Order: sequence, then C-alpha cells, then structure tokens
Amino acid sequence: MIKKIIVSLGLLFSLVSTAQEGTSSPYSFYGIGDVKFKGTVETRSMGGVSVFSDSIHINLQNPAQLAGLKLTTFSIGGSTTNTKLNTETQNEKSRRTNLDYLAIGIPAGKFGFAFGLMPYSSVGYKILNLTSATNPFITQYNGIGGINKVFLGVGFKITKDLSLGVDAQYNFGTIETKSFRYLTTIESGTLEVNNSRIKGLNFTTGLAYETKVSKKYTYFGSLVYAPQANLKIKNERRITVSDQVDNQPVQNLNFNLPSRLSIGSGFGQVRKWLVGAEVTFQTSSDLKNRFDDISGVVFENSKRYSVGGYFIPNYNSYNNFFKRITYRGGLRYENTGMVIQNKSIEDFAVNLGLGLPLSGTFSNINIGFELGKRGTVYNNLIEENYFNLSIGLSFSDRWFVKRKFN
Repeated sequence: MIKKIIVSLGLLFSLVSTAQEGTSSPYSFYGIGDVKFKGTVETRSMGGVSVFSDSIHINLQNPAQLAGLKLTTFSIGGSTTNTKLNTETQNEKSRRTNLDYLAIGIPAGKFGFAFGLMPYSSVGYKILNLTSATNPFITQYNGIGGINKVFLGVGFKITKDLSLGVDAQYNFGTIETKSFRYLTTIESGTLEVNNSRIKGLNFTTGLAYETKVSKKYTYFGSLVYAPQANLKIKNERRITVSDQVDNQPVQNLNFNLPSRLSIGSGFGQVRKWLVGAEVTFQTSSDLKNRFDDISGVVFENSKRYSVGGYFIPNYNSYNNFFKRITYRGGLRYENTGMVIQNKSIEDFAVNLGLGLPLSGTFSNINIGFELGKRGTVYNNLIEENYFNLSIGLSFSDRWFVKRKFN
C-alpha cells in the first residue's frame, strides 16, 4: 500500500508541475475564477450524482458518506481538458492538465474520517484584442492562478440507516491578471498588473440515508448544506508606463462564498445497478468581482441538475474481467450564475465512465469522459466546446491491524 502511495505522489507532483493554469476559459476573469471541483472521477462520471454510499470510495461531496467507509482508502484524480473556443468570427483551441483531488479516508467504527487537498477555482486565459476602425490600440489580457483548499471531514453513523457528517475547509491562493495596451507606432505601452491574495474558512454539513425497500432494492437519500462563508482578499495594483512603475491604491475585499444546498435521491440494487438524481442551489447573486472597477457582468442564483447511475454485470465474477467492470453514465445541466450582456451563461455535459478493478484487491482505476458546452457565440460572447478525460486511482486496504503472527 505504501508503495502505491509513493507512486501516486509521484504522479501528483508531475500533474502539479504541468497544471499551473487549470483552465483556459475567458469566463474565469470574473469573480474568483472557474469553480473546478465537480466530484471524484466516480461521481463525475455519473453527471455529478453523489447519493450513493460506497465502502471503498471516498465521497468528497457529502461528508456524511464517510461513515460508510470499511477500508482505508487513498484517492487521487487528475484530468486533461481539450477546449475549442468559438466566437461569431474566430475559433481557438487549448489544452489543460491539472490535479483534481488528493484525499485519504480512514474508517473508525461508526466514524469515518477524510483529509486532503483539491483546487477550488482556477483562472487562466490569454486574449488579444486587435485594432479596429474605432479602436487604434492593441490590448493583451492574461490571467493565472486560483484557489486551493485543504479539508478535514468526519462522518458518523447515527443509526443503521442515517449518517451525519461535517467538513472544514481552508481556502488559500493567489490570482494575477495583466493587461498590456499599446499602439504599433509607439515602442512602449501601458501594463497593468492586478494581484489578489485570498484566504478563508468554510464548512459543509451533510446527511445520508440508506434503507432497504425490499430484499433486493435499496433507497438512498442525500442532503448537503454549506452556509455562506467569507474570504479575505488582499489586492494590489501596479501600473507601468515607459519603465515608470506606479503602485495604485486599491481596496481589499471581503468576498462571500455563496451558500449551497444539494438534495439527492437514488434507487437500485447494491453492487448491481443504481440510478439517481441531484439538484443543487447556490446563492450566487451575492458574488462580486475581486476589484470594484471590474464591470460587464452581474450574478444570479445558480442551479445544477444531475442524473446518472452505474451498472455492474457481476461484481464477484472470477473468470470474466469485463463483468466486474463498473459502467457509469450521467447528464449534467448548470446555470452557472454568471450573466454577461443580459445572457445567462449555461453549461451542459454528457458523462461516461469505467471502474476497472485491480485483480486480487479492493482497489481500482476509474476513467471518466465528459463532453460538454458552455456559453454561446451570440451577443459577442464565447462558446466553449470541451472534452474532458479524467483518471482516478483509488487504493483501498486494511490499515492499523495488529498482526497475531509475523
């Protein structure tokens, strides 16, 4: 097990070294960037549905599900996203690879614990505005950075059917945005650099319900609530003109992370098939930008709808590997809460996935595929068509067992 963790940590560092920009979306300019975490590879492959209890996978969306862990589990996931960005007149392509999560879950009787690290949001874009008949300037826009979070969660089984959980998250990170404006007839231009250092705490609570409705079938219910939280943003602005640097006074901000409520329900036959649906509401209308003088966007309350499930032909088949594979699928629709030029920015995706068991162990490799579209080409906006490939490693074993024989 330790060797597997060392190998996975090597993978983690290689991912981090190539993932300085976790997104290529111009929409990440607004607010605190693109919210990156949409679940582990297993739940993301089902459209984001996370109502299912699992004894060998860590559920990072509902801390109450941690109480169902039976084995110590180490999980790591990363993804590669290919995006085609379209306007009414132009199109560009980009590729980004980044770490999605790193977590360890530990069972302890009626309790289950988890801790780890994951990116929360990401900023990454490069835009070039050329001259026109009404604008003689060329302007380059660049953005990089984001927010990461470390978390500690605990779940507790109140009764055989009902579990309660809570996790605490510490958010930290930096965001840097630049704009360089110049005339082709003049050697120097104006460079504006904005830096934001961000930190703050937030909490998530959850309930998970699981009960037999017959000898074969089980019902699952899930409720997750994250109250509004406050982030401290320390801002700096530097303007350079002809090698003359001027530090501009700007306000620091208290940034409100929106409250979030998720309600989910599922039904099926454990270790055979399950289908579920989940809806998430966020008070995104309280969001604002990092600097008061950023305009062009307003925010509204957001909603996300997810439908998905899994199917296992025969989980304990000894002579047919394909019968032990977990086949997953789902759909996701999201109103992101961002409104630009009176147009709500929407995101829709189709998800598929495979859970490949490692022979002789409870560990597995999970692969997810996501094909989606965000935004629109109308109203001079940008449409993003993306394909996401995710890979997650889940190593499960018994730890802290006192051996009777050496």
